Amino acid sequence: MNDFAQLLLEKREVIVDRWVNAVRQDPRIEATRELSYKAVRDSLPIVIDAMATMLSQTQANDVKSLVAASLEHGDLRAEQGFDPSEIAQEYHLVRSTIFEVLEPDLLKSSPQELLRAVRLIDAVVDEAIARCFNSYTEGRLRELEQLQTQLKLTNQELTRLVRASRTNLAQLAHELKTPLTAIIGYADLFLRQHRQSDQVKNSVTNLESIDRVLQGGRQLLRLLNDALEISRYEAGKISVQPAAIEVCSLIADLVEMLKPLASAKQIEIAIDTDRAPDQVICDRLRLQQILTNLISNAIRYTDTGHIQIRSWTIAPDHWAIAISDTGTGIQIEDQTRIFEPYECGNHRNGDSTGLGLAIVSRLVKLLHGSIDLQSQSGKGSTFTVIFPIDFPIDTQTAIAKA
Repeated sequence: MNDFAQLLLEKREVIVDRWVNAVRQDPRIEATRELSYKAVRDSLPIVIDAMATMLSQTQANDVKSLVAASLEHGDLRAEQGFDPSEIAQEYHLVRSTIFEVLEPDLLKSSPQELLRAVRLIDAVVDEAIARCFNSYTEGRLRELEQLQTQLKLTNQELTRLVRASRTNLAQLAHELKTPLTAIIGYADLFLRQHRQSDQVKNSVTNLESIDRVLQGGRQLLRLLNDALEISRYEAGKISVQPAAIEVCSLIADLVEMLKPLASAKQIEIAIDTDRAPDQVICDRLRLQQILTNLISNAIRYTDTGHIQIRSWTIAPDHWAIAISDTGTGIQIEDQTRIFEPYECGNHRNGDSTGLGLAIVSRLVKLLHGSIDLQSQSGKGSTFTVIFPIDFPIDTQTAIAKA
């Protein structure tokens, strides 16, 4: 066997298919849980083609195509939210899958040819990894710059609103301290390493530092956005746009969107909408915000068991939706203040801003609804929201019926 490149091209589709399945089933690559087969596969065929070009005896020194393909793959993985260890693991699977598929043909070769094939394939995979990490690093840095711009703009609006009302300012500053400290600390570590030596630029440790900066930034941005939502409500600046909504379809879409979070914890979500109204008049965006917050909370605070979502009509002109979980529950003394800003009760954790339920309660009121909580510590919670089927109309409200 003289041409390993041709063999690699002939087996390309088999290699790609096996690799995608291996990546999607690998528990160490969590980023693929929310990606389709096509999204995972994406640029790998181009990388394989580039590897074949580099393996070709006539073009052994031509690395341009491999560099371009690997850079593209790194950019894609940065956009998809992969962390450095996940990229390293998927390239480990690339290497093992190539050898697994080519093994029967390689064993037919002479020992010299076999050794040459192993060395060449290892070399091109190592080159692909290096180039991929390079573009991945640049992609995460671009995301960091964009995040910094977003934070500046959001902070400007927050500053303007805080001047009008300084309520909870001290508490907000306290909540901002932890993620902001993480951002500053890891950013400083990255910059110092970057200045000291070029050798650390693409190391896994360096990339993980960037990743932690981004995680802290996202948490801070989420907190700022939640605080702004509360401020907009208090200032009376949230508008309502009622429209006809199909309840069952809306609930099904939200559950499908949040199912990966539940699946990651092996939690089942059951839906009962047999008695739900076919159609209601409500603000779709605000209703989605309410339900997304409640379902996300149910997933976040449930470690084992299940979540149930029920909807039904309350004769003659109201309807209800209830989200029940088998999670940690809420202590009785906390239930009277759980809907106030920054009050998490026994629900405090690293991902919570303490504003989710405060936003929910205000949006429910904005939509002329009511919310009720039934909970026992250690036995789960049920949040029930009741809305009018037809949104109250005044002279300023125009309903766009679907």
